[in-house]
This record gives sequence, structure tokens and C-alpha cells, in this order.
Amino acid sequence: MVRALRGATALAFAAIAVAGCTSSAAQPQAEGAGPNRPGIGGDQPAPEAPPPPPRPSNQPLTTDLGRESGATVAAGGPGAPYNYGPALMRDGALNRMWWCSQYPGAAPPGDDILYGEAAGLDGPFRAPGGAPPRAVLSGAPGGFDGVHTCDPSVLRVGGTYYLYYTGAAGDHALGNSIGLATSTDGLTWTRANGGRPILNPAHDVHRDNTYGAGQPAAVFLDGWFYLMFTDTTGKAAGWNGAGQFIVRSRDPAFAGGIETVGPDGFLQVQNTQAPRTRSLVDAFSADLMWVDALAAFAIAHETQHGTTLTFWDREFRTNPYLPALIPGPWQEGPGLLRQPDGHAPVSATDPCGRVPLDVVRATVIGEAGAPTNLRHFGIDLKGIDGCGDVPRMLAVLDGFAMPSPLRTMDLVTGGTVVRVDRRSVAGELAARVLDTRLPQLDRAPVAAHLRSGAEAFRSTAFGLGVVLDDGRLWPVRSAKALQLNGSVPQAITDERWRTYPAGSALGR
Repeated sequence: MVRALRGATALAFAAIAVAGCTSSAAQPQAEGAGPNRPGIGGDQPAPEAPPPPPRPSNQPLTTDLGRESGATVAAGGPGAPYNYGPALMRDGALNRMWWCSQYPGAAPPGDDILYGEAAGLDGPFRAPGGAPPRAVLSGAPGGFDGVHTCDPSVLRVGGTYYLYYTGAAGDHALGNSIGLATSTDGLTWTRANGGRPILNPAHDVHRDNTYGAGQPAAVFLDGWFYLMFTDTTGKAAGWNGAGQFIVRSRDPAFAGGIETVGPDGFLQVQNTQAPRTRSLVDAFSADLMWVDALAAFAIAHETQHGTTLTFWDREFRTNPYLPALIPGPWQEGPGLLRQPDGHAPVSATDPCGRVPLDVVRATVIGEAGAPTNLRHFGIDLKGIDGCGDVPRMLAVLDGFAMPSPLRTMDLVTGGTVVRVDRRSVAGELAARVLDTRLPQLDRAPVAAHLRSGAEAFRSTAFGLGVVLDDGRLWPVRSAKALQLNGSVPQAITDERWRTYPAGSALGR
């Protein structure tokens, strides 16, 4: 049965101004918001150009290719009274989605996180095999999330999926906190941190809005886990509790080494309960994404006419671009389509010049008095100079393979270019293979060469790896790639593996 606090809430938004957007008066509900080495391989790279000058703040962005689904793209099975708070991931060729609903058969009675997948964003999102979406995380009696689990945000880093979610033991005031669960497949989850929350309300200020802390959005960037969230008790939250705060750590459970965004950028704090002194956007139920082509974070939040994306530089000090708008109806916050690490998807047709922006959001208040009817909306940013400098280009093209000037293939991986003798091997290691070389890649040096029949190893702790001509041992995630390369792995000890300089992992 839907909790009383989840009833429809009055929403008031001002129109988007040229330089930004105004605040939301939405009241979150108890468990969810309402509305290198150069020259390898025989060619000499062109001299590296000096770094580009800093881009001015508040540059305008141009959009086109507006799109939306004509119908609901995902819904729970029979008895699911609401559907909202989606997290979307482009995982290889599959679009995966987790969202908040409630199944009568999923004990205990309360919010559940459902899962569905689809080939396209217009769905329908179904469980593997075509069955109705399934509940993959429900309350754990006796825990902080004993009754409700909601508001998922999902990352995949290496071979591990991380699910950040809002949990509550009941309907009491300030009962929401943020938890973490892990998985190897995105379907079967194990609670981390001993089942305890990783982030609680800060209790800086107690307001009429007694939601607490929740609605997480996570991104993995340069070895850091970024976590954005709502905390109605945060010092810098608005009068109604609205606001978005950020912490980061190299530990996915945020047990130590924590930094938070203050007035002058990131600063080190003792724990995730440090005072919330700076809010980045006056909103509830927002989502976060890193856009490599813009070298900027994007925060997606609802405003009067749709979903606004507000852009921040890497340190959250300035707004390098004016906001962009994905128009259309909504009733509760958006879920951005992201890559597994929380980065923006890359355009298949123009990776250096376009950025596709797609969201799924609830669009009506249903019979249960709660948001439902998840639909897809999107636009493209166009005219982007995403390959304007080499580091940004290598980030945008990560996972791409394309012909080299020497009748081999160049694979972009981990911020470097690896030359690969065999096209079949490059195709196995790459996320996307281009038939025509992008001329921008000529400015990047080749870091190493994967030659046919290169020496390969296997160890108990580290798995598979191959030695490239730079002398480094590069982990390989695909046994098939080694087979295609004619590289037969030899079993070695973990100690011997450690004697090799390490390359970055090859394969997706």
C-alpha cells in the first residue's frame, strides 16, 4: 500500500532563464522525490599542440533531433501502482534500467527496485527472456532499509556493478539514508558496508520537510566515485529542503578519503556526514553524468518545461556552458542514459561533434496518487568540439577501434592508443569499430603495439594478460581476443605477474 507521504505534491517552477533556472518547490516523498611512448609501430606522431586556452564560462549550446516515445516504455507487472526514479545504463548493445515501484509479492510491503532491459530506449523494458520486470532489491527487515528501497543509481566499474539507493525502515521523520549493494550481473545484489548506510542526513538544519538524505546519483571518473544526493537537512539546502550535494572518494563505499564540494571546490572532510555547505542546483530527484566531449559534469533536473541540464567544470567551480533543455511533460525526476561508468554515451555517427542526451521520466500521477508512466525523451547537442585537444579526444573515443595508417588497427583504451595487428582482435577488444579512420586520431601517439602471437599469461589473482612491445603486461578481459591473436596464455605465479610493469586493461 502506498504510503501517505507519497501523494501528489504541488509543484511550482519558474521558466528557464537565459543563464540558468530557478528553484523547485517540490516536496520529496518519504522514499522518493516528487516532482607514452611516441613512434611505436613505425609512424611518428605529429608534435603535440599546446593545451587550448580555458573556455569561457556560459557558452551557448545548440540542440536538435528532439525525440520522445509515443507510449510508456516501462512498467511493473500486475499490482505495481507506481513507476519512477529510473537509472539507465547503455551496457554494450543492451539498454538496462532499474527503477522504483512496488510488488505485492516482494516482501516486505514497501518500495522495491525493479529491473528491465530493452534493445531500444522506447522499450518495452522487460526482464531477461521477456517476462515482466522483476524486483531485484527489496527491504531488509531490521536494517536501515527495512521497508523501502528506491531511487537507484547504478555503475559498472571493472566487473562489479554498484547500486546506490535510498533506504528507509519506515515512514518516520528523517528516516531516509543512502545504501550500497554490489553485483556481478546487475540482477543479484549483495548489500555492502555490512548492510549499514553509507550516507545519513547531516542534521545541519531541521526544516518542515523531513525527508532526510536520498536520491543518489553516482559517477566514476579518474578513479573517483562521485555521489550526488538530496539532503533536506543540509545547511545549504533551500527553505523547502531542495538542493543537490556532492561527495567523492576512491572507495565506492565512501568509508574514507572523502571530499565534498565547498564554496571553493573540493575539500577533504572526515566522513559523509560533514556539513553540507554548498548546493549545486536547487532541485530534488536529479541525475548526474560526466560528458567527456564537453569536459564537464551535467546535472539533469526538472524545471517548468522539461528536464534542464546544468553544466559544471570538473571541480564544480564554474558553469562552462549555458543550460540545455529536454522539453516535454514530467511528474518526477529524470534518469539519464549513461555508459556503465556514468559518462555520457558517444554518438555513433559523429563522436567528436555530437552528444546524445536521453532521459526517461515519469509523466503522470497515477491512480495511486504517485508518479508513473515512464517515457523516453531526448535531444542531441551539436557542433561540439569534442576532439579539440588530445586528452579529451582520447576520452571521447575510448573503446573505439579504427584503421591505422599501417594497414593495422588502432584501439583507443585507457587514455592511450594501442596498435593491433589483427582486425579481428581489435574488434573483440573494442566497443565500436569504425571502417574509416578519424583524422583527429593522427595527433595522438601510439603507446604500444599488440603483435600477432604476443606472449600471454594467466595468473590466479590477475586473470589474463598480454605483453605488448612496450614491455608492459596489459590485462585482457576477453579470452577470445587472445585466441584470435594466436596468443596461448602460460600459467604464471601472481608474484611473477607483479614483476611486469602494468598496462591498462584491454577489452570492455
